[in-house]
Amino acid sequence: MNHRISFDAPGGPDVLQWVEAALPEPGPGEARIRHTGIGVNYIDVYHRSGAYPVPLPAGLGFEAAGVVEALGSGVSAVALGQRVAYVDGPRGAYAEARNLPADRLVPVPDTVSDEDAAAVIFKGLTAHMLVTRVWTPEPGASVLVHAAAGGVGLMLVRWLSAQGVRVIGVVSTPEKASAVRAAGAETALVVPRGGACDDLPAQVKALTNGRGVRVAYDSVGKDTFEASLASLAPFGLLASFGRASGALPMVDPAGLGSRGSLALQRPSIFHHIADPTDLRQAAGEVFEALAQGKIRAQIHARFPLKEAAEAHRLLESRATQGALLLIP
Repeated sequence: MNHRISFDAPGGPDVLQWVEAALPEPGPGEARIRHTGIGVNYIDVYHRSGAYPVPLPAGLGFEAAGVVEALGSGVSAVALGQRVAYVDGPRGAYAEARNLPADRLVPVPDTVSDEDAAAVIFKGLTAHMLVTRVWTPEPGASVLVHAAAGGVGLMLVRWLSAQGVRVIGVVSTPEKASAVRAAGAETALVVPRGGACDDLPAQVKALTNGRGVRVAYDSVGKDTFEASLASLAPFGLLASFGRASGALPMVDPAGLGSRGSLALQRPSIFHHIADPTDLRQAAGEVFEALAQGKIRAQIHARFPLKEAAEAHRLLESRATQGALLLIP
């Protein structure tokens, strides 16, 4: 019998349940994937907690790697026994196996392990979006990366640094600062968890000859939003792609103008890869960046699938450096 993680009401990690879930044969255009590695992402916390409400009862998870073990009619995009990964819905990756539209699956190269694919595909595609669609890296430009030691953060630091960008990372501990500098950041600023970011803009301005950064990549949200805006150079861009600390404040566009003709963007990976052709091309570029060393599949910890609640507790502690995986 197939098993999955489900929850009946929003709340803390304790709402997650290990349940049996019958799995029908794949329908037309579908493939059944036997999971070998499942990625844990902060969007899963948003769904579980109710920050992003979902119909209940619900499964969790968007990212996984595995092997194709059954095909529905009309499928030609993948083959039986093929190693694949995926990164978008519907929710339900926290499962031993599941059926998915075959055109949303991407081949995993022989040079990439299942675990690395599961650790990289969501976070890597997020970083890919941030360095292709959101802003094209300019050698010598300065950027600010919040949560720089996290799963996306470390990939973003490596990718930007490899293209000659001066990265200022923001982390919560000296140990994380060391990891971020090792990943290529020119500087790592420490703001302890729960600490105020009041001094951050002044530190950023001091590091950029008083000008500020071209881009601030902010996945933290409420606690860092104002500091990110205040750290931007004129015509700078705040790319806000997460809300780990809470919802963003309301923004008056006129205020962005008076503060230096600033821009604010809320990019989503799901728009970035909505077209199957775009998905496969972007995934191929992520795996190529992995092969070239522009990014790494840094795995912080692995948990049995039935212990998903423990993985969520660790993720919410913000004590991680890299990806968390669930292993069926």
